[in-house]
Amino acid sequence: MKIALLGYGKMGKAIEAIAIQRGHDIVIKTSEQSGYNITDADVAIDFSVPSAAFNNISNCINNQVPVISGTTGWLEQYNDVVSLCEKQKGAFIYASNFSLGVNIFFELNKVLAKMMAKVDDYNVDIEEIHHTQKLDAPSGTAITLAEGIIDNNTAYQDWKLDVSDKNTIPITAKRIPEVPGTHTITYNSAIDTIKIEHEAHNRQGFALGAVIAAEWLVGKTGIFTMKDVLALD
Repeated sequence: MKIALLGYGKMGKAIEAIAIQRGHDIVIKTSEQSGYNITDADVAIDFSVPSAAFNNISNCINNQVPVISGTTGWLEQYNDVVSLCEKQKGAFIYASNFSLGVNIFFELNKVLAKMMAKVDDYNVDIEEIHHTQKLDAPSGTAITLAEGIIDNNTAYQDWKLDVSDKNTIPITAKRIPEVPGTHTITYNSAIDTIKIEHEAHNRQGFALGAVIAAEWLVGKTGIFTMKDVLALD
């Protein structure tokens, strides 16, 4: 499989190493190439920056190149990408986190939210910790977790960063050097605390999940998620 890496920072380099280990070729690296032809690739993996993501993804879809994106901070244009993908009969996956473990954690979070909807006197909060180079806060993963709770527990209608209001999930975002990513969901009551947590030890899990998603997407048409890739339904 010929892969275009749209964004060649730390994640791009981690993806490159795993892709090569799995027998793929990297034919485009956007931080090292300009004026590239995206059709040289069988699939594109976008881990760029928010200001570049929409154009990167649109270029792929317009040229019939399947594309996955793990870039966060651009989702106000997500529906535009969906419309374009449907119009062009393209193939696209967005995930706030491609880690296989995190996507299992997403589903565990939903199950717990359904359980907690049946009991009173618990308040939920989310904490996420990432490295100091991470540009957005809260993380896309934390937002996905909050949305999973909101969809499964009518006590909550929104999330806010560093704000605790009624019917709102407070998210705390911390930035600490060399932390790949830790996400904690905590339900507190006067009697006890229930907590679930995912802690990444390095970037390898994110990179492996991205390559697996790219392998899965080739040859397909439509808009998908990691639930489709991992058959979590």
